[in-house]
Amino acid sequence: MSDPTAAPTPFAKVLTCSDGVVHGTREDRSGAALVAFLREHGFDVVDHRVTADGTDNVATMLREMTDGFAGVVVSTGGTGFAPRDQTPEGTRAVIEREAPGLAEAMRLCNPLGRLSRGIAGVRGQSIVVNTPGSTNGCVEQLGAIIDVLPHALRLLNDTDTSH
Repeated sequence: MSDPTAAPTPFAKVLTCSDGVVHGTREDRSGAALVAFLREHGFDVVDHRVTADGTDNVATMLREMTDGFAGVVVSTGGTGFAPRDQTPEGTRAVIEREAPGLAEAMRLCNPLGRLSRGIAGVRGQSIVVNTPGSTNGCVEQLGAIIDVLPHALRLLNDTDTSH
């Protein structure tokens, strides 16, 4: 028998932002690593998609992935300084409110995190967070906030949080 007071399993989706993965010249190791990491931490990963780099591509995909979705959407890739690294710009075009504390915590986990331009924010009932395209970097940055995401989702979705 399940515990009626237990928190519901949080849902997650992963978006890989990479021209190389889209064109088949690169394997999607970071997306796969995020899916595995989220599952290890109790999230039900219900979708994993790939899009080409660029503001419009990212924004279009994030709109599709967040429409009617109550969960976290984690992107990987496109947060650096290269000209096609426009994931934060695409994310900013979609989110309704930023969550700077999440992005700040993610950047602080490693000195190389300071090179990430990733942001975090809310759209509808979804929390969107950008992580770097590096397999280690994306997991490490998500690891910096994974413990607070279930609580943040409960707050966002007006679920009882016992406070």
